[in-house]
Amino acid sequence: MIAKKKWSAEVTEHSDAMDLEDHVFESDDARKIATSLKRSAEHSHRRKAEPFQSAMSMLNFYINRAGKNLPAARRQVLENAKDELRTAFGREKDD
Repeated sequence: MIAKKKWSAEVTEHSDAMDLEDHVFESDDARKIATSLKRSAEHSHRRKAEPFQSAMSMLNFYINRAGKNLPAARRQVLENAKDELRTAFGREKDD
């Protein structure tokens, strides 16, 4: 039986998704995650949208891909990273 790749891995490898630093989503520091995503979005040549939108899309893609398997504490760090990302790009935070 041939191992079937998950669609999310296929999207990450072969789409115009931006290039990310290794292990970016493993940090427990929301600001570090946001800073890394911002840096990647601003330097990547593999993105279709503006840097902020690309960075936020990758963060949401990761959160959604993990789904119910994402522990509450981990999800909170990633949700906080959204606010840090907005701040890093000079955008308003959602309330």
